[in-house]
Amino acid sequence: MGKRRSRSQSQLLNTLTKKQKKHLRDFGEEHPFYDRVSRKEAKPQICQLSESSDSSDSESESESESEQVSGYHKLLATLKNVSEEEEEDEEEEKEEDSIVDDAEMNDEGGGSDVSVEEEMAAESAESPDNVPLSADPEGKEDGEGPPGTSQASPEEFTDAKHESLFSLETNFLEGESGDNSSLKASQDPFLQHVNKELKEKEIQAVATNPKTTHELKWPILGQLVFSSKFQKLETFKPPKDIDLKSLHLQKPLESAWTKTNSHFLSGPQKSSSPFTPLQKELFLIMNSYRDLFYPESTALKNGEEIRHVYCLHVINHVLKANAQVLGNNSRRRSQKFGVGDDDDFRDQGLTRPKVLIVVPFREAALRVVQLFISLLEGDSKKKIIVSNKKRFQGEYGSDPEERPPNLKRPEDYEAVFVGNIDDHFRIGVAILQRSIRLYAPFYSSDILIASPLGLRTIIGGEGEKKRDFDFLSSIELLIIDQADIYLMQNWEHVLHLMNHMNLLPLDSHGVDFSRVRMWSLNNWSKYYRQTLLFGALQDAQINSVFNKYCVNMQGQVAVRNVPMTGSISHVLVQLPHVFQRMEAENLASVIDARFNFFVNKILPQYRDAVMSHTLIYIPSYFDFVRLRNYFKKEELNFTHICEYTQKSGISRARHFFLQGEKQFLLFTERFHFYKRYTIKGIRNLIFYELPTYPHFYSEICNMLRATNRGEEATWTCTVLYSKYDAQRLAAVVGVERAAQMLRSKKNVHLFITGEK
Repeated sequence: MGKRRSRSQSQLLNTLTKKQKKHLRDFGEEHPFYDRVSRKEAKPQICQLSESSDSSDSESESESESEQVSGYHKLLATLKNVSEEEEEDEEEEKEEDSIVDDAEMNDEGGGSDVSVEEEMAAESAESPDNVPLSADPEGKEDGEGPPGTSQASPEEFTDAKHESLFSLETNFLEGESGDNSSLKASQDPFLQHVNKELKEKEIQAVATNPKTTHELKWPILGQLVFSSKFQKLETFKPPKDIDLKSLHLQKPLESAWTKTNSHFLSGPQKSSSPFTPLQKELFLIMNSYRDLFYPESTALKNGEEIRHVYCLHVINHVLKANAQVLGNNSRRRSQKFGVGDDDDFRDQGLTRPKVLIVVPFREAALRVVQLFISLLEGDSKKKIIVSNKKRFQGEYGSDPEERPPNLKRPEDYEAVFVGNIDDHFRIGVAILQRSIRLYAPFYSSDILIASPLGLRTIIGGEGEKKRDFDFLSSIELLIIDQADIYLMQNWEHVLHLMNHMNLLPLDSHGVDFSRVRMWSLNNWSKYYRQTLLFGALQDAQINSVFNKYCVNMQGQVAVRNVPMTGSISHVLVQLPHVFQRMEAENLASVIDARFNFFVNKILPQYRDAVMSHTLIYIPSYFDFVRLRNYFKKEELNFTHICEYTQKSGISRARHFFLQGEKQFLLFTERFHFYKRYTIKGIRNLIFYELPTYPHFYSEICNMLRATNRGEEATWTCTVLYSKYDAQRLAAVVGVERAAQMLRSKKNVHLFITGEK
């Protein structure tokens, strides 16, 4: 009998597809889509649950389940053809699952952490109060497909049955499930924000109301500009001392934050406050749920310090939102059927994802997830379970040996391009009971971490068949970190993302509309979304996004410190700087006006062979293509280097320029950003436009000393600017000198003697 049974099981196993085998191995049973349904209808069984507990007796349930699914477990035991990598993952997850009681693992045959979570969620899946959430429409865990390819296919299915793995019934830390005591305080800024009801008149008046502003100076952040299109504008000053209890942090975060943030604190500050002075002021603004634009975040100086504080805000927001759902679930179960008002339980959005974090590289995503783990562990001796941790570290980590040795680059370059710098990724994070699930389907995730390119490939464009942006419909917290780097990648991806934020979804995705907040149903989510924007510089394009797309009803706060000393003071060579002012009628005509001014006024001065070794620095790639085509048409003696030039082409261009065989070198800003090569042989500099990064100005000027042959007397530097370049001009020459230059409307000649 034993041989016959094993033979029949092996035959059944051979009939399964690869996808069915994977599902069988992960969940201990076949997918319901492929179930062999018998024609006999089973009699319904009625069982009564006690009102005192949220779940039935685990022993009786395990006995009944063992009789029903034992065949699947025996079949699963015969599934031996697993790859070595998957076996290693299962062994690692088994070690993590040893934290859970043995009683929870006795009935599971797969041995993975998914099976533990499935058993914990089995009871809640039967409850009618559980709100189902649809799985990823692509049918895969995010990030499985190769970059640049669409992951959707007709064969993919929606795993609706096992959505209980991501249910909010188990979506909280151990010992706090159903505990909503911390949310009862009326002073909690989270409750004040999500429970505030806007009126139709207020929404209609936003389009016509002028923006009211108020300036205030804070000790660390400096000059702040509070603004709002809603009638009431509130400003506040930071207190001298800060108490963790007054911030309304969730219970596990109070102790976890002190431990996680300890390496930023030193001396008496470590014992007096758990925040650095900068973190304290930033978190007070974040915790008030105002939009924030902070343009002084640099990877070299304070980038990691700021990342810590916004990760604290993210976890605090997610735990509070989940605690509110759990508390309402408990209240609904305790009430009799038909008693109570459904409006009292509106605590969700149209889709599950609440937070979107946009970062430029995989290394930044890795650090964000590591901070989440540290904040959720706290002082507990038990480490939380991180599903798919090994896969995540393999895909988002980096190998130190991959970086070429003996490369001398500036410190800011090393700080930005550290670790894995792949810019195409997206990953969903679901917070489960004492665990974090990475690579969760988007519609079952609490937090989404992605790059602009990774989001662009899934959002798609008009006319594309396979596109999806419903997961952005209920984002309550949007964080755009290192926004200046997106100017060097593709700023259009950021604009495309902002145009698809908080739109009404095209599909219901299994949502219970009786639990959806009214302002979400009214398509007012963008007025409740908090946007945190961090960058390293003041730029017109970043300012435009903040002013156009940030319409939070709580108002906006922007840091507007003006640079008193410009980057020109860091030029170490004695060099005359000539700033040529050009006139333009409006902002739209600046591009053509600059090109005509350069071709008619600047270029004729450098056509003479005496003015050889001329480097033309071009920030915009479109301007570079336009100039390159013009130089080819005029048959000028030139070469060029851009971010798309091959290594062999770069070497040839540098050699020809150094030897004087090519008179002009067209040089793009994005190439300098990604490579930081030193160009030798420069005698004449032309900045076709002021650099995006102020310190690039001094770096390019200092290249002239790379070949010091007593030619200082013949060096020249010419800069083109207009009145619309006020921010970049102030960052280069300082705000006072920039104001004088813009008022005078004349060309300015500066001579830098090399002081630092």
